[in-house]
Amino acid sequence: MIIIPAIDIIGGKCVRLTQGDYDQKIEYNSNPLEVAKLFEGNGLNYLHVVDLDGAKEGKIINYRMLEQITNHTQLKVDFGGGLKSDEDLKIAFECGANQVTGGTIAVKNKPLFLNWLEQFGAEKIILGADFKADYIATDGWKESSDFLLLPFLESYFKEGIRYVISTDISKDGLLNGCSLNKYEEIRHELPELKLIASGGVTTVDELEKLNHLGCYGAIIGKALYEGHFTPKALGLLQETFFSKHES
Repeated sequence: MIIIPAIDIIGGKCVRLTQGDYDQKIEYNSNPLEVAKLFEGNGLNYLHVVDLDGAKEGKIINYRMLEQITNHTQLKVDFGGGLKSDEDLKIAFECGANQVTGGTIAVKNKPLFLNWLEQFGAEKIILGADFKADYIATDGWKESSDFLLLPFLESYFKEGIRYVISTDISKDGLLNGCSLNKYEEIRHELPELKLIASGGVTTVDELEKLNHLGCYGAIIGKALYEGHFTPKALGLLQETFFSKHES
């Protein structure tokens, strides 16, 4: 399992929200590139970047910060937040994103999202399946859809999606743990899906359990910025996961 630190950006700065609430914003660093370099320097190879301004406005906004990160680190970056047009996707890839994540677009414009999947392939397109009370949420988590999580994942798996980031919004930013039972259910029903768990991951024990479940990845956000993990500790844990896999 890969460990993926998260950088959420508002106004070019590194922030975290609680349960997606823009009124509950904490700024942690004015320079996301500095944070990305810290992660890379401690042995982490992946990065999850969310353009929160983009998620709110419905178009890519903080692409220059994405470009800075990809130009000055070797991190493999997945980028999301407000990607709703071919032009948004073009900008994200031109600015160095290794993968892009589409959430709202997958709900509200399925033909366009499937066109991205066909054009760029399953290795480049991640399905964003963020949920609350088992229903998929959209528009920066401000709206709830009529789509239940598992049927939504199953339908897109049949269409060729292989990567999914799934966040339990009710857990996100609270530092009270993640939805292990839900991720276990997803792994049982769709074992070939490369599931990236997100939202509330707070302890090493949780990471080890997610690894044991066979999750492809786990995203660490607020717990990292609040000191529950250090970048160095996550880098060492990543080495442990890889060495276990190789053995």
